[in-house]
Amino acid sequence: MTSIAITQLGLCSPLGNDHQQVLARLTQADTSAMVWREDLIPEQATLVGQVQQTLPPLPESLSLFDCRNNRLLLAAALQISDAVNQAKQQYGTDRIGVVLGTSTSGISHGEYALQYKKQHGEMPASYHYTQQELGNGSQFIQAYFGLSGPNYTISTACSSSAKVFASAKRLLQADLCDMVIVGGADSLCKLTLNGFNSLESVSATQCKPFSPERDGINIGEAAALFTLERASTPAKVMLAGIGESSDAHHISAPHPDGLGAIKAMQQALVDADIQAQAIDYINLHGTATMQNDAMESRAINTVFEQIPACSSTKPLTGHTLGAAGALEAAFCYLLLTQSEQNLLPPQAGNEIYDPRNPVIPLVRQGQSQPLNYVMSNSFAFGGSNASLIFCRGASQ
Repeated sequence: MTSIAITQLGLCSPLGNDHQQVLARLTQADTSAMVWREDLIPEQATLVGQVQQTLPPLPESLSLFDCRNNRLLLAAALQISDAVNQAKQQYGTDRIGVVLGTSTSGISHGEYALQYKKQHGEMPASYHYTQQELGNGSQFIQAYFGLSGPNYTISTACSSSAKVFASAKRLLQADLCDMVIVGGADSLCKLTLNGFNSLESVSATQCKPFSPERDGINIGEAAALFTLERASTPAKVMLAGIGESSDAHHISAPHPDGLGAIKAMQQALVDADIQAQAIDYINLHGTATMQNDAMESRAINTVFEQIPACSSTKPLTGHTLGAAGALEAAFCYLLLTQSEQNLLPPQAGNEIYDPRNPVIPLVRQGQSQPLNYVMSNSFAFGGSNASLIFCRGASQ
């Protein structure tokens, strides 16, 4: 089987863009990126993970793609530009693919356009319906870099940008590409917030994964992009294994025993050709909804006899939905590139573990662990599940 190297990471998140800053805030359980907004749900303030930094403008030639979602992507794309441009010279533009995940795309720009039309009687000149199509982000990244290889979008709710790694691996192994840009982006929008609110799934305060007091999710926004290539020699971080499943138990509720989650994790371990005890840390899906956390606790206890350190990073960023798989993969990448401290992300917002669920060892402040293999879980509506395993390369 072909070894897959992660050769570059670009990141735009509520915790920042700079890799070392994000890593520091991640391992300190810094929740300051969570802000209260009163303009997303009628007559209700809600806590969200919001990107605070100024986003770069799109080139004039790509103005048709202009929306917040693509500006998030551009902020991440600028960080991988050197790697992509080098690959264009080495491989050719037709040998570089783009596979992204999203669930909101540019819907927020459509919401703005409708409000503008209500006030002015016509849509703003800057709006075009393609800006909120699901495929818009991957088309933008392809156009921005001037590529002509395979280009598509995966939208499977919260597992969208985790499943892109599986697609990229297949493209590389089939020799259809020499590099694949993968990742995802989702931006805050009223449609998503009000949809989850109608399901009574939005927390009234900071989300508390695995706590008996948990009452739902916080929502966030982010973008993360990676360059994946076949590896003749190990890179700093390698894509070790991928597991996917679809249990289709319910349109919005997970299987109560986590059957699909169990299968995804087990397949990832088989794909990585390692035993469960080789995993040093698990980035949990950990949404802080009653059913997800209960299911994931059961699934983890089924797959692992000796459970490694675990935490959910969603109290720091909010649940970034279609971008969550890529964002949390980025966190795993950063954790594996630590040179000395090997700090883990503490479980924020959770002082008491729910006694109704099987116990999993949640990371405490200041806890460290030498890291060779880390797992990241993404479990979505409709039972679309993905589990990723990353490992430290031999070059470190």
